[in-house]
Amino acid sequence: MSIIKKKFSIILFSFLILFNSCGMYKKVDQRKVPDGPEAKARKNIEEGRGITLGGMIKRGGPTNYEFSSSNPMWRASLEILDFLPLSTVDYSGGVIITDWYSENNSDESIKISIRFLSNEVRADNLKIIVHKRKCASISNCRITQLGNNQISNELLTSIVKTAAEFEEKDKKKNKKQ
Repeated sequence: MSIIKKKFSIILFSFLILFNSCGMYKKVDQRKVPDGPEAKARKNIEEGRGITLGGMIKRGGPTNYEFSSSNPMWRASLEILDFLPLSTVDYSGGVIITDWYSENNSDESIKISIRFLSNEVRADNLKIIVHKRKCASISNCRITQLGNNQISNELLTSIVKTAAEFEEKDKKKNKKQ
């Protein structure tokens, strides 16, 4: 036997012992299940035990999916930032990062980063960071992080207000349904 086969055998044997000690293979008194194996299989399915081919292919049961379109904070942020070029948009990571943006003045540009700390519509669930880049020449640029400034405060206010409006519309829509 090769070393790999020996290791695999040891691991397989260990799992069998582990599962057996967890009660996976309990002895069943067939007198308590008088209808035979069909009744036992039916009982296991009702209790949610066992593996079925259908269960392996498709998952059943209630599932709670979170889509970006169902999150009012996310939708509001994208709507407010729709005029900016976006460099990173990651719903599962809870981050929106814009690309560098400048209106008329080409030597000054800003970059906005929004981090979602929670899905609740509250101002303290967003972290907005604004960076400013000022370039004297193409190779000579200086980037600074703007602290609590007018841009981030206006963004925060706009996003929370828009998200609250979205949430209110969603509640009304759900009440009608």
